[in-house]
Amino acid sequence: MVKIEKIIENKKQFLDLLLLADEQENMIDKYLSSGDLFALYDDDLKSVCVVLPINKEICELKNIATYEKYQSKGYGRALIKFISDFYKNDYKTMLVGTGETPTIMSFYKSCGFEESYRVKNFFTDNYDHPMFEGDIQLVDMIYLKKDL
Repeated sequence: MVKIEKIIENKKQFLDLLLLADEQENMIDKYLSSGDLFALYDDDLKSVCVVLPINKEICELKNIATYEKYQSKGYGRALIKFISDFYKNDYKTMLVGTGETPTIMSFYKSCGFEESYRVKNFFTDNYDHPMFEGDIQLVDMIYLKKDL
C-alpha cells in the first residue's frame, strides 16, 4: 500500500535519491533545510520530493526523484497529486523548474503543469560540470506552473 509521509528530521538520509534529480549536493543544500521533504513508500522507499515556499501565493517543487527501477510506475505522479492537494489551501500556484527534455516536459504537462518562463543558461551558470539528461545537454531552466 502506498504511503506518503512528510520527513521532519535527518533529511540528508535521502540524498542518494535527491541526487538523481539534482546531481550537485551543494545545490540541494540550498533548499533542503528550508523545504518540505516528502517520501513515498510502497513497501519500501520509491520516491521523494522537496517543496519550497517562494512567497504567500507560490511554492516550488524543487526536486522530485524516483529510483530508476521504479520509474514509469506512477509514483512520481502520485507524489505530485499528493503535494498539490497538500498545498492547495496554502498557495495558489506551484512552480517546477526543469531542463528542456521532451520526456520530462511531457511528464509535468500530464500532471497539469504548463510552461511559464525560462531562465537562460541556468544549468551552465550554476553547475560545476555540464548537465545531461540522456544525450541532451541542459542549458536553460524551463519553469512550469500549475494552479492549485
